[in-house]
Amino acid sequence: MLRLAEFLPYRLSVVSNAISDRVARVYKARFGLKIPEWRVVAVVAERGAITQAGLCEATAMDKMTVSRAVAGLSARALLQVSGGADRRTRMLALTAEGQRLYDEIAPLALAIEAEVLSGFSDAERDSLMRFLARLEDCGKR
Repeated sequence: MLRLAEFLPYRLSVVSNAISDRVARVYKARFGLKIPEWRVVAVVAERGAITQAGLCEATAMDKMTVSRAVAGLSARALLQVSGGADRRTRMLALTAEGQRLYDEIAPLALAIEAEVLSGFSDAERDSLMRFLARLEDCGKR
């Protein structure tokens, strides 16, 4: 019999939602950002200019979610959109204001992560990251 409390996909979803909601409260209250918008900012900051199709792949978000995030960030002049005949091929880059926003949020994100993981030893954190990578690989098969 299926028991949701013991079913891995359900448990991962619950944990992911709980942590994402915790982080989202900070992003929304302080910076007016939704989770998809923050993910776009973070990926563009980390990787540099990228297409919308590249963002979909990098964030594992669907096209519509990425499109809305890009539109919102562009409207706030946090993201610059250039070139390309359509949304999939246009290059996206952070504006100077977008980079400043990232530089302010990134330390907060790391602080929240540290707080969430504070009950784990270094070895446990390393194991958790390895286990998550293995689960991610299994999900791609």
